[in-house]
Amino acid sequence: MDESEFKIYLEENKIENNLITIYIDILKEYEAYLFTLGVNLDTSLPEKIVDYSEKLVSKGESSVLNFLRVIIHYANYSKRYEYITKVIDVSESYNAMNNLYSRVAEIHGDSIRNEIFSDLVIPPLGIHPEKKPDFTKKILKRLEKKIGKNKTIELLSPCLHGRPPDDIEGDKKILTELGIDRFLKKKHQDLVTRLERHRDEGTLEFAQRIDDEIVNYVKEHPIIAHGVRKKNRIYVSKLPYQMRKFLDAKNDQMKRFFLCYCPWVRGAIKNATENEISEYFCHCSAGWYKLYWDQIFDHPVKVEPVVTGLSGALECKFAITIPENILKTIIRK
Repeated sequence: MDESEFKIYLEENKIENNLITIYIDILKEYEAYLFTLGVNLDTSLPEKIVDYSEKLVSKGESSVLNFLRVIIHYANYSKRYEYITKVIDVSESYNAMNNLYSRVAEIHGDSIRNEIFSDLVIPPLGIHPEKKPDFTKKILKRLEKKIGKNKTIELLSPCLHGRPPDDIEGDKKILTELGIDRFLKKKHQDLVTRLERHRDEGTLEFAQRIDDEIVNYVKEHPIIAHGVRKKNRIYVSKLPYQMRKFLDAKNDQMKRFFLCYCPWVRGAIKNATENEISEYFCHCSAGWYKLYWDQIFDHPVKVEPVVTGLSGALECKFAITIPENILKTIIRK
C-alpha cells in the first residue's frame, strides 16, 4: 500500500482526519495478516477479505464494520472492485435474523421468542457468509413447529432487511401519467439505459462491471426491473446477484448460487443442501417488493414468490397482485 497516496485519496473524498488515521491503521493490520500468507493488498485474492472479517468477529461488530468500510475505500482507490463484491457478501442482509428475533417478540411475545431462539446464536456480522444457511435451517424448522407455516410467512413477508429509499412520489406521478403497462416498460428501459451507461463509461452496477452480454440479457428479459403485467398481476424477476458469474457458470447449481442475493440461503445452494431450507423463506425477498408497491398503491398488496433459486429455478420470480379497486384506475388504453 502506498500510504501517502491512499491518504490523499481519503482526504479528497472528505474523510475526517481521525478516521483516516484509523482506516490506515486497519489496513496496515490487514497487510500484516496478508504478509503471513505470502501475499499483499495488490496480489491477494478477494476471498481473504472474508477470512479476515471472520477473524475480527471476536473483536466486535464495530471492528468488522470499520474493516469493511476501509476495504470499500481501498477498492475504489485501487480499482480492485472485486473487493467490494466480497464486502457485500459479508454485509448483505447481515441484520436480517436480528430483525426476525425482534419481530417474533413483537408479534408473538418474549416467551415464544425465547423458546424458539433458545440455545441458538445468531451469526454475527463478519462470519463467513456460507455458514449462515445452517442457522436458517434451524430457525425455520423451529418457527414452523411452534407457530405454523402461515404465521412464519407473515413474519417473513415484510422483508427482514428492508430496502433503500425509493422515489415513491416521483414514481406515483409517472404511473399516473403513463398507466401501469407503460410505467413498467419505462422502468425496464431505464434499467437498460443505466446499464448501457455503465458499460460505456466503465462504471459499476452493484459493484460489477457491465458488458454487452449483460445488457443484452436484460433487454431480452423485460420481466427484470419492475416486471410485466398479466391481468391483475405484475410478474417481476430480480437481476442476478453476480451477473457475470451467473452467465459464465458451467452448471445450474452454480448459476443458482450466483443468482441468489440472500446470504442466509446462498451457501446451501452451493453445497446442495437447499432442500433443508423451506422454499417459503423467499417470502422475505417477496417482501422487498411489497415494501415498494404498498407505498406506490397506498394499499397493502399481496406479493408471492413464484419460482426462485431456492426452489430450483434459474430466476427469482415474484407475483404482485394489484388490488381490483386500484387496477381499473391505472389501466390506459
